[in-house]
Amino acid sequence: MAEGIMPVNEPKLPDRLPVLPLRDVVVFPMMIAPLFVGRPFSLRAVEESLKEHKLIFLATQKDKDIEEPKREDLYDIGTVAVILKAMKMTDGRVKILVQGLGRARLKELEVVDDHFEAEVEHIEEPEFVAEKLEDEALIKLVKDQIERIVALGKQIPPDMVAILRSIEDPGRLADLIAGQIELNTAEAADLLSTTDPVERLKKISKKLEHEMRVLEIQELIRTKARESMEKEQREYFLRQQLRAIRKELGEEEEKSKEIEEYRKKIKKAKMPEEVEEAVLKELSRLEKMHPESAEAAVLRTYIEWMIELPWSKRSRDKLDIERAKKILDEDHYDLEKVKNRILEFLAVKALMKKRKKKSYSMKQPTICFVGPPGVGKTSLARSIARAMGRKFVRISLGGVRDEAEIRGHRRTYVGAMPGKIVQALRKAGTKNPVILLDEIDKMSSDFRGDPAAALLEVLDPEQNKEFVDNYINQPFDLSEVLFIATANTPYTIPEPLYDRLEVINIPGYTEEEKLNIAKKYIIPKQIKNHALTTKDIQFRDDAVIHIIRHYTKEAGVRNLDRKIAAVCRKVALWISEGKEKKYVITKKRVEEILGAPKFIPEMELGEDEVGVVTGLAWTAAGGDVLFVEAIVTPGTGKLILTGRLGDVMKESAQAALGFIRAHAQDYGIDKDFSKIDIHVHVPAGAIPKDGPSAGITIATAMLSALTGRKVRKDVAMTGEITLGGKVLPVGGLKEKILAALRYGVKTVIIPAKNRAEVMEELPEDAKKQLKLLFVDRVEKVFETAIHKSKTKKHRKTATVK
Repeated sequence: MAEGIMPVNEPKLPDRLPVLPLRDVVVFPMMIAPLFVGRPFSLRAVEESLKEHKLIFLATQKDKDIEEPKREDLYDIGTVAVILKAMKMTDGRVKILVQGLGRARLKELEVVDDHFEAEVEHIEEPEFVAEKLEDEALIKLVKDQIERIVALGKQIPPDMVAILRSIEDPGRLADLIAGQIELNTAEAADLLSTTDPVERLKKISKKLEHEMRVLEIQELIRTKARESMEKEQREYFLRQQLRAIRKELGEEEEKSKEIEEYRKKIKKAKMPEEVEEAVLKELSRLEKMHPESAEAAVLRTYIEWMIELPWSKRSRDKLDIERAKKILDEDHYDLEKVKNRILEFLAVKALMKKRKKKSYSMKQPTICFVGPPGVGKTSLARSIARAMGRKFVRISLGGVRDEAEIRGHRRTYVGAMPGKIVQALRKAGTKNPVILLDEIDKMSSDFRGDPAAALLEVLDPEQNKEFVDNYINQPFDLSEVLFIATANTPYTIPEPLYDRLEVINIPGYTEEEKLNIAKKYIIPKQIKNHALTTKDIQFRDDAVIHIIRHYTKEAGVRNLDRKIAAVCRKVALWISEGKEKKYVITKKRVEEILGAPKFIPEMELGEDEVGVVTGLAWTAAGGDVLFVEAIVTPGTGKLILTGRLGDVMKESAQAALGFIRAHAQDYGIDKDFSKIDIHVHVPAGAIPKDGPSAGITIATAMLSALTGRKVRKDVAMTGEITLGGKVLPVGGLKEKILAALRYGVKTVIIPAKNRAEVMEELPEDAKKQLKLLFVDRVEKVFETAIHKSKTKKHRKTATVK
């Protein structure tokens, strides 16, 4: 802003001057202005100017963001100025006070000693002589306009107003006024480039007329608004002013930029017609609201959610069966049943496409992988998404106990949000992703509702075409989503929800399967994760088997993964310490790194004992071996059961005792049952146990205790017993048999009715290592498991089938 005028003589100005490029500033002749100089080449230009004549050429940049401008980046017309004062600031910049002397045209621009210099052509302004009445009238009009805008509240210093009143030269008057009014860079540069003084003053007059009109309208609006609004609504009043100003200037007033942007996005989202209509209705409500109100913020969030949901976006399914098979085989070892189920699904979709039917109208199954931890359920779901070319989103349901987590909250609540299903769709960005419902068996219910009940609609193909989230409050089609659930146990999943799931059991792995998984997947992954190569480390098969047998005790491979990672970490440390060589991992090296073996399966079973039988159990973490103990003591004919047994297991024990009492003579039992107590105990008393599958195990323990004959510890068994001595089928056979194999059991007794299932599901190497005995009556169990006499010592022999 100009601070006054300095009388200027007419000395001869040099044609070559240092150049100071300006950003967003235009200095006019007759104008005094402060400038802050910070760029190195600008500082050098100021130094050069101060050394010689204090003259400098001020050229404005066309683009303020350019750091090192070239000739084409500067306007042609600039101002020759004199530096009145220069002051160095603490931040390294220099503040200079300059006064414009005259216009000049930039001819050539050169870089000299790290600063710009220019050849300029000075533009002489002729002495003004009023020849036309129109020129005098124009000067008077401009002076009147200045008086008027000052009266309307424009801030111009009084001494400047007095100076403007005294000037009769149109060029000087235009230049001085240009420094007092608000001009953008392009407008100011245009004025500076106008060499005709009268033409320049006409442009100034036009700008003053515009500014005067704005000030008049502002005053009118201020008066009207003051009358109609209360004092505390200052913010609303200012916005009303802005709206009225825009209207008077001819700008669009009805639709703000934000509302128009939302309207475009709503159209682009391709929502169903009724949904789009509802969202547009909410948008018109938002348009009428105060933009800073709490309700406007809620509406804004709601509209953004509706826009970002994939109402019509689909990813194209990759239906190449061979490619899908290759991806599934790359990611997972074996699991043929699961892989075939996925390939069948893809094959149906491919056939539908080939026969020109709408494949996305096909009902999506809800597959549920049930199996112990660490067998690859979650990663399998991820591989399915990759094989199909779909987006993948995981929803963790462990610990979810609020129905609103699935269905969302109503918008009336503070902090309301959509449920996990809608959030997953937004994250996926398509309406046909693969959504993994992880740990579906870990949900629970409380006073806030049952989330499992809310999932019924989500997973039912007949209902989920119009799933309504409480927050969205509009139907969304979930029929194209492929839902995959995972669970450790199916028993805690509510029956109606379980009925909607296509359950695929993923049992634990055998030792050979674990070895193959380690070699094909775990070891290459961990070598890569620890920045190693096959030149640094090599795992021998016997070392991996040693880790499996003696450092892990699991159905899956999660702990095996951790132990192999621990070995790789140690090797990485040795290499970092400078001990660089190829490390071959042997049994000895494993014990050096991981310490002494944690599990010794061969010794778990111990010596044969009276009344102690090796049983098999199914748990959520896979199969396990449990020992059922029985002792006979003097008493009153009671059956004592301990070890946190459930009702079903207690009834199995009573059925076993009933059979033995009925056949006591057949087994040479001469005890009076009314004078003895039989105590049955299952160790690990802190863990609840239930189910009928321990029936024959309890019967064997009781018979051993009553006859004093030892039981073979290397024979494990499972099966339900009836009062008549029949052995009924049970579940979880593969997991139980694999657990027996881990403990070093040699013979497994299984119900005969489970033969087909076991022979189909059990891996071949497990069949080779174990003798499988299928029985339909308990007598065969006793004959195999219990020694013939009290005195005869049984010599353990390994029988391989």
